[in-house]
Amino acid sequence: MNIKKCIGILGGGQLARMSAYQAFKLGFDVAILEKQKNSPAGQLTKKEYVGWVDNEAILKEFSKQSDIITLENEFIDSEKLHYIETLGKKVIPSSKTISLIQDKYIQKKTLERNGIPVPKFVKCNYENLYKDVSSVLGKRFVLKSRKMGYDGYGNALVKNIDSFNAGLKKLASRGGEVYAEEFVDFAVELAIMIVRTKKEIKAYPVVQTIQENHICKTVIAPAQISKKLTKFSEGIAISAVEAVSGYGIFGIEMFLTKDEKILVNEMAPRPHNSGHYTIEACVTSQFENHIRAVLGLPLGSTEMLRPFAVMINLLGKKNGDGIVRNYNKAFADDNAHLHIYGKEKSRVGRKMGHLTILGDNLYQILRRVKEIEKQIII
Repeated sequence: MNIKKCIGILGGGQLARMSAYQAFKLGFDVAILEKQKNSPAGQLTKKEYVGWVDNEAILKEFSKQSDIITLENEFIDSEKLHYIETLGKKVIPSSKTISLIQDKYIQKKTLERNGIPVPKFVKCNYENLYKDVSSVLGKRFVLKSRKMGYDGYGNALVKNIDSFNAGLKKLASRGGEVYAEEFVDFAVELAIMIVRTKKEIKAYPVVQTIQENHICKTVIAPAQISKKLTKFSEGIAISAVEAVSGYGIFGIEMFLTKDEKILVNEMAPRPHNSGHYTIEACVTSQFENHIRAVLGLPLGSTEMLRPFAVMINLLGKKNGDGIVRNYNKAFADDNAHLHIYGKEKSRVGRKMGHLTILGDNLYQILRRVKEIEKQIII
């Protein structure tokens, strides 16, 4: 086969940065398109294009430089991806796949139509009455933006008619359509990475994710659930990727309810925060398998190297520069794996890096990674 020489990545954040590392490791080049110069991924390559997909001239130049194109988020209009495809460039995931994912209402409809368990949901608009929606979903439910929602942005919890009206007003300020989804009183939040090519499909371990202010803060690998639930979760996640004709790498977030049902919360057609632990914990990281899948190369093993791994996000604790003030604290444990994303500016709650520790005793490494995280100032 003809090996592609330059991989174009739409977006220059930390996911593109960590994917680019793996592309370079395997001997490939990378082109980055991002709105600002010197993005985390743009810092790594001479082929950094500043602009966005709405600039046709820059998009053409970027596409011409790239042998194949992938992305680091699902917020790029699928029509822009289709335009790239009309230029003769392959995009993975395809514009068709992205069109079924980026609108969360369409995503849910697609999954439901394919027999995949999801929370109850209804189409909603700004003329809906609270009583209409609550008659289907109950008095407590969640309003969600259909597009551009992440880390809790674009969500509004509804408890009564007043919070319903306030939620509609809040989401209206973001623009775009909304839908409503039942409030799931889950026991545990789970996630899994699925990687797929035309010839292979592989699943990473099912992990537990713990949120803080709607941001994934901690990942425990593997999730401490039964083998039966693990196998069932894997099957659902694989079916979800197949339902959207997905190729590449996908993060699937799920709820485990108190009566041990699995519901798909949402899916992302790219490397995912819940898969960062794989860099050190698995034979082949999510980022290397992302690159392999984009190029149609044989996939690497997704098996873990140690019994347990814990990853914790390093969120900004101050507003200012993105420099770590106390590396000595971060390296106080010689088993700690530190990743800093190279963002020029930190702000409170911004994802600035992550920390991973592997081990044989889950509770020891969980306690240790939390201790170190508290001491790192960024």
